[in-house]
Amino acid sequence: MKTAILLLTFLGVAHLSIGQQAETETASDSLMVTIFMKHHQDKNIEELREIRNNNGFLENFPPPSAKVVNWYVMMGIGQVVTVKIPASELRNLNISVEKSVWGAFSTEFYPTYDLYPHILEEKKKLKPTREK
Repeated sequence: MKTAILLLTFLGVAHLSIGQQAETETASDSLMVTIFMKHHQDKNIEELREIRNNNGFLENFPPPSAKVVNWYVMMGIGQVVTVKIPASELRNLNISVEKSVWGAFSTEFYPTYDLYPHILEEKKKLKPTREK
């Protein structure tokens, strides 16, 4: 049941992201995924770098089909990457993470969509308030 709810949520969010226009043209079946890559806190930066290098992190992540929307360091946590990919490439994104990230990071995946254009649209609809 929990899996069914998660799948329905994922599909619903993916559907919402399809209707949004990005700055660059992408396939109509594309979706965004945010990946939390949490550093293993029991390792120092050099140990983490060595694991990533041994795993081919820079060569394998993100996969060629992914467009990086943003990539941030979240201090004390790790890295947060949002990518836009064709829906058919979701498996390849997962394999890319498994091959290159595991060992240095624990990971969490979140379907993502850009709410800001909708917020701006709603703000435009507001009536200006008069000063008294």
